[in-house]
Order: sequence, then structure tokens, then C-alpha cells
Amino acid sequence: MLRVGLTGGIASGKSTVSRMFAGLGCKVIDSDRITRQLFEPGNPVNAAVVETFGRRVVALDGSIDRKVLGELVFDNADLRQKLNSIVHPAINQRQSDFLAQAAAEDSHAIGIVEAALIVEVGTYKNYDKIIVVTCLPKIQRERLRDRSGLTPEQIETRIASQMPLEEKVKVADFVIDNSGDIGRTRQQVEEVYRQLRAIA
Repeated sequence: MLRVGLTGGIASGKSTVSRMFAGLGCKVIDSDRITRQLFEPGNPVNAAVVETFGRRVVALDGSIDRKVLGELVFDNADLRQKLNSIVHPAINQRQSDFLAQAAAEDSHAIGIVEAALIVEVGTYKNYDKIIVVTCLPKIQRERLRDRSGLTPEQIETRIASQMPLEEKVKVADFVIDNSGDIGRTRQQVEEVYRQLRAIA
């Protein structure tokens, strides 16, 4: 089975692209969804986050309030590192389990893990191929503003907290530019899929 990591910057369109790959028959897992599951009440990760950051990060339903947590960690590198040390081992395990299951079901499958930080944490080396989704900085900021309601200052903080896209592109086997219309993005996805399918 071909193991593929899909990453990019915040609001670059990773989820849109991963859905397109899923539509083409790839087995795809979204690490953001894994995080939401880990933050649910009763999960050991939830308990560890509360122990580290306090009750202020707990939502009414007992899950972790990601908006509150994000405000704490995005402009504080030390707190961000603490959070990553709690969450990433559990995420990595879920990703490994997913890929193992996908391989067991179909040895010729294309298994794609969508994750924001695989370059930053070094796990990109665990994949056969890396896809980086990019978009123009102006469009990235517009999308982030429209979907989140963050202030311009908060947007800049979020973007600055991540590795620059040009650094991620350096380790990419494929780059998909999601700056244009959805049809253009789909064309690029289909071309990358053809190349992946040829080696899977």
C-alpha cells in the first residue's frame, strides 16, 4: 500500500483536497477529526489537557473547547509544545492504526493521512509520498477570516505559528495550488492521483 501524507498551511484547502482524493477511491483520514475524538470527555487525552491547562478549556459538554485552547497556545510556543506533547503521540497511533487497517483491506490502496504538522514534527519521513496544498497568502487570510471570524491580529498569529508554506514545499513530492477555482484544483488532484495510482 502507498502511504501518503497530505499537508499545507492553515486555510490552504487541505480538507477540500483530501475529500477529492477520497472521492477518487483513496482511503483518507483527517487528523483534525482524530483530535476532536481525542478531546471528547472520557478520553485520556482530554483528561491530560485539562490537567495541564485547567478547567477554563472545558466546554459545557465536557469536551475540550478548541477555540479557548487555541487562544492560549497559538501565541505561546511553550504552551503549544506542551499541548503537542500530549496530543501528537495519540494522533500518531491513530494514524498508524488507520494505515495498517487500510493495508490489510487492500494491499494496493492509496492511504492518505491529512495532517497540518507532519513536516514540523518530522513524521513526513514515515510516508512514501508527501502532498503539500498551497494557496496565495492573500487568499489564505481571506479564507481564514471568512470561516473563523478571527481578527486580523489573530489571523497573523495563527499563520505565524506554523511553518512557512515554502518550507513545507521543500519536502513535497507533489504540490497542489488551491488558489484558483475548484475545477482547477480538481484537475491537479486527478493528475496527482494518476501518478500515485501508477506506483501504488
